[in-house]
Amino acid sequence: MTDTTAPDDSGSEPSLGDRLRRHVSENRRGMLHDLVFALAWVTLVSLLFDYVFVNAPTWAYYMFMLAGIPAYFGFFISLDMAREQR
Repeated sequence: MTDTTAPDDSGSEPSLGDRLRRHVSENRRGMLHDLVFALAWVTLVSLLFDYVFVNAPTWAYYMFMLAGIPAYFGFFISLDMAREQR
């Protein structure tokens, strides 16, 4: 296992709970951004298909959901590029 911290003197690996807590504390902000983007995307697509594209086929709904993957990367890459230009 590749761990950046020194092992304990006890010789045992940290528990799953300890590793999970450490991971969440190190990546808190990124995980929050991911969650907010996912909730916004799913809400937007659901509202579109509930009120605008009412008679659209189910496969179109799933394709819009899958389009969230490139939209996620496109959004955050462009956000990083905008931050670098400041």
